Amino acid sequence: MYQGILRKSHFLGTKIKSLRKRNNLTLEDISVRCIQIDSSSAPSVSYLSMIENGKRVPSEELVDAISQIFQKEKKWFYDESLEDDAIDPTPISNAVKGMPLEPGFLFSENLLQSAIPELLAQTGTTGRQFAHLLIRAHQESNQNRFPDIERAAETVGQKQFPLSLDSILKITKKLGMEIRWFNKASFKDKGDTEKPLNTLVRSFFDAPNIVYLNKDLKKVSARLKFDLANHIGHMVLHGGDGARAPQVSGGRTTGRRHDADSPNMDAKDVLFAWRDFECSYFASALLCPKTPFRQFLAKHAYSINIGNKIDLTTTLIMRRMSSVSPYPHWHYFDAYPPGNLRAVYRGNGIPMPWGNMTMLSDPCQHWAVFKMLDTKDPQPSAQISILITDEEKKLYCCQSIRSKDAAGNPHVLCTGIDLVPALLAQGIDAANTINLIEEQCNKNNGAGNIPDNIKRQLESISKILNIGWIAEGAEKEATIICSRSSSCPRKKHCLGTPPKPKLISQLDRIRESLVV
Repeated sequence: MYQGILRKSHFLGTKIKSLRKRNNLTLEDISVRCIQIDSSSAPSVSYLSMIENGKRVPSEELVDAISQIFQKEKKWFYDESLEDDAIDPTPISNAVKGMPLEPGFLFSENLLQSAIPELLAQTGTTGRQFAHLLIRAHQESNQNRFPDIERAAETVGQKQFPLSLDSILKITKKLGMEIRWFNKASFKDKGDTEKPLNTLVRSFFDAPNIVYLNKDLKKVSARLKFDLANHIGHMVLHGGDGARAPQVSGGRTTGRRHDADSPNMDAKDVLFAWRDFECSYFASALLCPKTPFRQFLAKHAYSINIGNKIDLTTTLIMRRMSSVSPYPHWHYFDAYPPGNLRAVYRGNGIPMPWGNMTMLSDPCQHWAVFKMLDTKDPQPSAQISILITDEEKKLYCCQSIRSKDAAGNPHVLCTGIDLVPALLAQGIDAANTINLIEEQCNKNNGAGNIPDNIKRQLESISKILNIGWIAEGAEKEATIICSRSSSCPRKKHCLGTPPKPKLISQLDRIRESLVV
């Protein structure tokens, strides 16, 4: 048997390497997954490396385990009638789309310095909002990977996982931080919407080393751990100089000064917003160090309601997934009623269902985050969605859950992935898959059962990525969604009125009548 494997193994390692890279998995990821399937035949990282480089031939048991991971038949690995895709290790990327800054002279630093303040003033965009927009664009372009902050957190926490409250308190003591408590109830604040929200000042930092914590945090230790980790981040990354905003739940995100909502943005607005991001990312990396947390997620198939097992909030679990997952094509929304996004991450380039600066007048009501706001069910819900725009069709899967923030406000957390890169990585015609699902949806007013053959594809992707809620979503009806309900792409318009045809301008009419 071994001799038979040996004779057909010339490209076996190359194929394994190609599949691994196209699915953005590390050698360690494969080793852990093999242990879960068959610990007796599971290889070490170094042995896997030798297999990929053709220096060792895997046992039949190991090939069987790897075939389960990548949902391929065993004979595929021994087939030497090679296809280009089978041995191409280049990962499939889906970069966030931008716009060309051309002609270049109009986007010079001097002109932008003059134009941006005027733009903010005329549109009513605050300096704080614009700063957060810049940071989000930076975060998305890096697909939420910041290794320098990861290393700083790992140095402090020594990759302990899970990290207990006592361990975090020991870290604060070691850093010379002093903790003081205050007792302030929540209050009403308009926030970023017209509707007032319960607002709770959770904590703030006073230079050089004092952390003030609201006694309300004692009710939920997971929130207390995050705030402490957040301020530890400020101490480590910024020397505890106090140049950062308080931690607030509910109302508007506070800025550096009382007029932080002014359109007159200066460099400190950006500095404060960036530091808030750095501290938040540090806290996530400290509480969920990359390697052990990735293994924990793999063990639980990326379930979003596992925070109680390690005393962490669902918000942190969901946001951290996008940073540690080997699959980079994630999005995340934190939605507050009636239609405002308090936190956004779109590493997969998905459009925003609502605004995060102002409310939209025509949001699509079929997004999972929209539907979850109207339910009282505390259980998470998965959804397969086809998003149709004028330019393209995309296929997403998300899982959403209704929750309450520290101030008691209801909101919906949603995390999801773009399925197209995963389908393409397996050599599946993604466009055909989307069209078949869309056809079923249009037969049933925009939501329909997924065909059995497509369901098997999605179940296979669920196993490869080890994300259980993809298979859960495949068992439910898929839904057609869009960027704006006014341009609904469904055959039967979701608002009950057919979309208005695009009008040809008078200038275009004149041009068409004259140009032959």
